[in-house]
Amino acid sequence: MTPRPPILPLPRAFFARSPRRVARELLGKLLIRDLGELRLAGRIVEVEAYLGESDPAAHAAAGNTARTSILFGPPGYAYVYFIYGNHYCLNVSCEPEGKAGSVLFRALEPLQGIEEMARARDVKLGGSRDLPRLTSGPGRLAQAFGITRARDNGADLTSPGSGLWIAEDDFRPKNIRITPRIGITLAAEQPLRYILAGNAFVSGRKYRPKN
Repeated sequence: MTPRPPILPLPRAFFARSPRRVARELLGKLLIRDLGELRLAGRIVEVEAYLGESDPAAHAAAGNTARTSILFGPPGYAYVYFIYGNHYCLNVSCEPEGKAGSVLFRALEPLQGIEEMARARDVKLGGSRDLPRLTSGPGRLAQAFGITRARDNGADLTSPGSGLWIAEDDFRPKNIRITPRIGITLAAEQPLRYILAGNAFVSGRKYRPKN
């Protein structure tokens, strides 16, 4: 039997780059939550890049404040915020320290710990159509992984020791598509949303590739 390839954490240098590059290369990587002996894992299929102080849609546009300081700090750290009064969103800081930038996680394809995700989301699984209800959308994936600002804001996503981290295996993504960001009003026309086209877990319009 061929041994399974190792799952390795992404190094900090991966994130010390433009959010555009980080976002594109995050597609196909793994978001992992370790809960003692239980592991939750999902493949990243949709993200959005936010470009820092020059981006009107980015939280960093407000400058380096107590709330946004993580975005200006070292790369590879979780920035979690609460939105619409009902769900959390997970981002990872990008760019070298002192320069803000981030990537928002919009959707995952659940791979491991699916029953635990369903319990966290209060979703009854009866077929494949129920699976996207777990992690298709930023609020859904945060709830499925138990991500909150109190628990995870500032977590080191390059370290398995943090309990929430980003890893890679031997998966190589295909059919990458770039679209305008969705769910925002400011600078919404910018092509900064990166998806695996045709993947059932992408939120919103799926942009299925043409044959």
